[in-house]
Amino acid sequence: MSLQSYFQIEAKGSTIHREIIGGITTFVALSYIIFVQPVILSQCGMDKSAVMFATCFCSALACFIMGFWANLPIALAPAMGHNFFFAFTVCGAVAVGGYGLDWQEALAANCIAGILFLLLSIGGIRTIIMHAVPAGLKFAIAAGIGLLIAYEGFKRSGILVRDPSDMYITLGSLINPVTLLSLFSLLVLGLLLALRFRGAILVGMILTAVAGYYASQLWGESWGYELVAAPTKGEFPHVFATAGKVVSGFGTLFQHNWQRIALVIFTFLLLDVFDSIGTLIGLGERANLLENGRLPRDRQALMADAVGTIAGTWVGTSTVTSYIESSAGIHAGARTGLAAVVTGILLLASILAYPFVEVFGTAFQVPAYYLHSGGSEELVTCYPVIAPVLIVIGCYMLPVVRHIDWDDFSEALPAFLTIMIMPFAMSITDGIAWGFIAYAALKLFSGKPRQCPLTVYLCAVLFVLYYLFNFYI
Repeated sequence: MSLQSYFQIEAKGSTIHREIIGGITTFVALSYIIFVQPVILSQCGMDKSAVMFATCFCSALACFIMGFWANLPIALAPAMGHNFFFAFTVCGAVAVGGYGLDWQEALAANCIAGILFLLLSIGGIRTIIMHAVPAGLKFAIAAGIGLLIAYEGFKRSGILVRDPSDMYITLGSLINPVTLLSLFSLLVLGLLLALRFRGAILVGMILTAVAGYYASQLWGESWGYELVAAPTKGEFPHVFATAGKVVSGFGTLFQHNWQRIALVIFTFLLLDVFDSIGTLIGLGERANLLENGRLPRDRQALMADAVGTIAGTWVGTSTVTSYIESSAGIHAGARTGLAAVVTGILLLASILAYPFVEVFGTAFQVPAYYLHSGGSEELVTCYPVIAPVLIVIGCYMLPVVRHIDWDDFSEALPAFLTIMIMPFAMSITDGIAWGFIAYAALKLFSGKPRQCPLTVYLCAVLFVLYYLFNFYI
């Protein structure tokens, strides 16, 4: 059977050439995750090269399922926001609002959420869940995650620092070479995106790495990396350092407080449901693939998402989901699963580029000079190549607030609390919890109880009980 007939390329108004170009375009648009994901998950102790291998391998697997089975031009990769929840909330210290799990246990919880999502996709219950959550809260969750990601970007770039004299967040030193490199990166990314340059994020990262290298040579400083970091002897086995570790995670996961574990799994599942279904509908509309408002073979598409997530936890990465960057390939003409297959092939080939993870993800320990305290010897860890990308991604995720009904305060306040609690509390879970509780309470006591779905009331009660158990019992 030919590619033309298998993927029904001509019937969908496309050509093999367009599909290949579309797949390449999508890959270039999402390729930043190959280098960002290892840096984020390394914060909880995971090996960078292993995370990159898992990211490329499992994303490619999900793309192949999406392409060959669902026949849709949609690529999949680890979701931004989910990785932050994984690294900074689930694996975060209890003292700072985290759950205190190790990364093996976090993989196990994520795996359970992936299995539940697979069952929901098979049973068709996913639609009920999706429609049960008010649109305003969905948009607020996306925006809140965006602000949290951007806030981390500002901190990791050295643009914002903590002033030890009054514990406020303030501007860092704008004359620090590393901070200047971050600002340069942010400017380059902004210009490339404003010019609608394809692959703007990847190209911006490369230009920043090159600029940082030559700037360090000019200033006579060694910043600890070469432009191409050749793999050292014996390094390749590291790519399997996280594979299969989910088994040990299952062994100790339920030794923790069961309410906390249930909430972690629920949050992983909730985020996956929102991201995958919302992205699929948006991309389907963009590609004119919707039939009566529904995406054909949506069940297969969601199962590709679930299988990618489950495989990711076994190899060593966080939730894999459909990527909005697939719109770049769709804009280039992709209409069938061949484009997703091409993206998957390129993701597999990217495994060979893992030495660049150390180039783009190099951490610099630099002194934090505070504007209000006259200087400090405290060291701040900065990622001048990766951090500005996080700021840009936060900007990407914020425009959804336009869809929130700000004129109805019973809709506006829950959305506002969701958006603001996430970055201030550094917790996606708390943002969701406050939004659900506020939404249920305001609808109930403002005489609009029927406007709040039963599912939201139930979740609000569970979140209240969760806080009672944690703070008073």
